[in-house]
Amino acid sequence: MNNKVIVLGLGYIGLPTAALFASNGTHVIGVDINKNVVDVVNRGEIHINEPELGKIVSEVVSKGYLSASLTPSIADVYIIVVPTPFKNNFEPDLSNVESAINSILNFLKPGDLIIIESTSPIGTTENIAKHIFSNKPELFGDIYIAYCPERVLPGNIMFELVNNDRVIGGFDTISAHKAIAFYTKYIKGKLIATNARTAEMCKLVENSYRDIQIAFANEISIICDEAKIDTWKLIQFANMHPRVNILNPGIGVGGHCIAVDPYFIISAFPDISKLISTARNVNEKKKIWTINKINNTLKLFFEKQSRKPTIALLGLTYKNDVNDIRQSPAIDILKEVVKFDLYENIYISDPNLNDANFEYTLTDYNYSIENSDIIFVLVNHKEFINIKRKDKLIINFSTSNIENND
Repeated sequence: MNNKVIVLGLGYIGLPTAALFASNGTHVIGVDINKNVVDVVNRGEIHINEPELGKIVSEVVSKGYLSASLTPSIADVYIIVVPTPFKNNFEPDLSNVESAINSILNFLKPGDLIIIESTSPIGTTENIAKHIFSNKPELFGDIYIAYCPERVLPGNIMFELVNNDRVIGGFDTISAHKAIAFYTKYIKGKLIATNARTAEMCKLVENSYRDIQIAFANEISIICDEAKIDTWKLIQFANMHPRVNILNPGIGVGGHCIAVDPYFIISAFPDISKLISTARNVNEKKKIWTINKINNTLKLFFEKQSRKPTIALLGLTYKNDVNDIRQSPAIDILKEVVKFDLYENIYISDPNLNDANFEYTLTDYNYSIENSDIIFVLVNHKEFINIKRKDKLIINFSTSNIENND
């Protein structure tokens, strides 16, 4: 018999997760505090850009396996997939997780399974268990609580949800095995049992590792620029070594995971997380370096041409070919560039965004390219990869140095 599942949070991970469960014949209610999201899902539509998701949601809603609500109700399994941002001092903000748990307290009954997928600091699962049992002491030993972080790549979420291995940390041993038994119905990848603290740390370490690797590439790109060395050729040559795999540099790090998760470690262990902290600092400073590079390019153009250029900023999402602007370094760069007094006009373009959900006026990228003197590619969407204009100055911060300098 299939369990009734409630997924709390219908965002970039929550909605695909709910759709996956529902596509396997499980009755799922997705809960979100955003009425627009609830209404969109109940129409069988989606509010995020993710391949395959729209088709799946349409099918499972029409078949009655998935519905959305503003409030939770009684169920057998509760999946917590709400955002966990950080506060202004880079400390984790768990208010969304806490609100989600509080919203289901009165529905909990013996045998229920609670799984937290939201990225969380070490000890979160234990603290949630203590909170639940302090409010519902009669449930101690009769409900199961586990932590299971996702490992998915936006743009390929529906495949990776099914096929990627996952680490599942239980509040106790039986909770881990109950969670594995649940996920086995939906996931083909390996499901590995451990304790909750290890699973929480695993998620943080994975993204901190990636942040460090990106920081190395970004720092090398700054050094190469100072040394007048082509960064991209250097990385290509270095990667010919059989044990070297340097990543491509960019304008910084964005998204909800890599730009956020390291702070969960840093805030808890500030005196001994020096490398992680340094990597965060390097990647944040790459945005400043990019802003200065744009500023100097505009100054040089004015000195040579005796006029202010019209410029285009292309790509504003946190990575290529998605519509997600969470923690996007391109947005931070844009906010500074618009303050400059060194350009005549500025066109802002991103084929994955529209004016309805974006605070700046967007221009079709073809128009921006055609009518600009200088084109700055901040995020290398597929539409921008092969821009070749001999009459333009094109600076691509994502794949190469200056393309044309006529």
